[in-house]
Amino acid sequence: MTEKRTIMEVFEATADKHGGEVALRVKRGGKWKETTWGQYRDEVRTAAKALIQLGVEPGKGVSIIGFNSPQWQIADLAAIYVGARPAGIYTTNSAEQCKYVASHSESQVAVVENNEQLQKFLEIRDELDLKAIVMMYGDSGEDGVYAWPEFLKLADEVSDEDLQKRIDAQKPDDVCTYIYTSGTTGDPKAVMISHDNVTWTATAALEALGLQDGDHMLSYLPLSHIAEQIVSLHGPMVSGATVSFAESIEKLADNMREVRPTIFLGVPRVWEKIQAKIQEASAANPSGLQKKIAGWARKQGLKGGYADQTGEARPLFWGVAEKLVFNKVRDRLGLDRCRIAVTSAAPISKDTLEFFLSLGLPIMEVYGMSECTGPATSSLPTAYKTTYVGRVLPGAEIKIAEDGEICMRGRHVFKGYFKNEAATAEALDDDGWLHSGDIGEIDKDGFLKITDRKKDLLITAGGENIAPQVIEGKLKGIPWVSQAVVVGDRQKHLSALLTIDETKFKDVLSQSGSSAKSMEDAADDDKLHAFMMEQVEKVNGDLARVQTIKKIKILPSELTIEGGELTPTMKVKRKIVNQKYQEFIDGFYGG
Repeated sequence: MTEKRTIMEVFEATADKHGGEVALRVKRGGKWKETTWGQYRDEVRTAAKALIQLGVEPGKGVSIIGFNSPQWQIADLAAIYVGARPAGIYTTNSAEQCKYVASHSESQVAVVENNEQLQKFLEIRDELDLKAIVMMYGDSGEDGVYAWPEFLKLADEVSDEDLQKRIDAQKPDDVCTYIYTSGTTGDPKAVMISHDNVTWTATAALEALGLQDGDHMLSYLPLSHIAEQIVSLHGPMVSGATVSFAESIEKLADNMREVRPTIFLGVPRVWEKIQAKIQEASAANPSGLQKKIAGWARKQGLKGGYADQTGEARPLFWGVAEKLVFNKVRDRLGLDRCRIAVTSAAPISKDTLEFFLSLGLPIMEVYGMSECTGPATSSLPTAYKTTYVGRVLPGAEIKIAEDGEICMRGRHVFKGYFKNEAATAEALDDDGWLHSGDIGEIDKDGFLKITDRKKDLLITAGGENIAPQVIEGKLKGIPWVSQAVVVGDRQKHLSALLTIDETKFKDVLSQSGSSAKSMEDAADDDKLHAFMMEQVEKVNGDLARVQTIKKIKILPSELTIEGGELTPTMKVKRKIVNQKYQEFIDGFYGG
């Protein structure tokens, strides 16, 4: 664990050891196509030589946008092999957002999934310094756009020796990848991750989880997110495990049953959807006897789950409940082989955790952030507590600062933010501690509990980090809006509380056809809400899908310092606003 290694060293060693074993599986034409570790390595090296031929230089970026696939991972590793820095982009990002990442990362090549993603880059290409665009699937008649086979053919012009020089020039402490995270004041920040960050963290996390021969992961969460990179890209590279790529989010349930993963990572929203489907199926079951059996089994499961956590014996009939109910549920979900079910990337409710605990399927919470290469703590089937996010990774450190902030230190902590020294200085102190922005406490057994968040970032139920200020700034660009507060933490979608500029009140009434006589009337006026929602939809057109506002509520009065909603410097006090307008917020989400 102490030896520092580059990603290339780890990958080559695994390919040598597991060359004939299956590394990647992807469904094409209704059949699973397999790639061995030896073939995987060959394709990465070929793609790396092709990037050299396209003129990609060390230290420059390679932007990648697309759903999870072998090509995504091959492009990412190929970029690292040549000393470039891959920058994953969320598939829902707009052309403007793609431009920011590609420009900021100094990308010389963009790798896009298909024509839909290609169009975004064609729209912004003239404003970037791209040498080429590569398509994972399909082709295009556009100049400078290569189909995947065409791209790989370029490797013929580059020698193995030229590639080896690029590999040999890199050191374990060199930056090898960018993870773009949500910025609180506008643009996203580029987290600089080193080879050692990746190889140490992947090794530490997988050793803690106790990886076994034959382990199998299912890749479906965005590969631009550090959690999925550790699970699907870098983790298997350490262990030689197999990764199957889901066909799509829509087909995830089917793919789970086909793949039957041994380790499964789901963001809270995924677990919530599975929970809802199980509950829906149970409610539709006409058999009163089966419902009684299921209810009895779940009581046994919940008692057994908590008994496991305290080292006590499970209830006497836990095994009967497992045979009658738990095993059948696991089979239907495709989790019959799953040794470790994990949740991360956003807070998960106790209700959901206990639901699965009652079905004999405890979910292990993992806590971390992009800036510590993913996990800082982990829960294990042999050591977990419901509502706690586990213990610190072996070999790393964690502490609670005087103000309650969670701080991390170790070889998983990032190198800083690219082109942002001020933000780096704010996140990393002189002693090497990473300040998380989260508030927590550590119990007597070393388990961490997250109690609050210092940051204003919203984390949706799908695990997406959303900077509300960016969206609020755009909403305030609507002529009649004076203030906007975006809400939706832990929820399925974002909503917004809006106030109307009193100086433009008559104008907005005229434009909307509203007959409201006062701001209080306006707050309940359907015509005005419909008109303002039309304006919000225009703003949504420039946002990534996960950032879009689905519902709005016009407030009866402006936010003020006197009302306690604003600070003396006119900053919104989110906690106060959320408390004061809790009824409206609950209305957005059926509360």
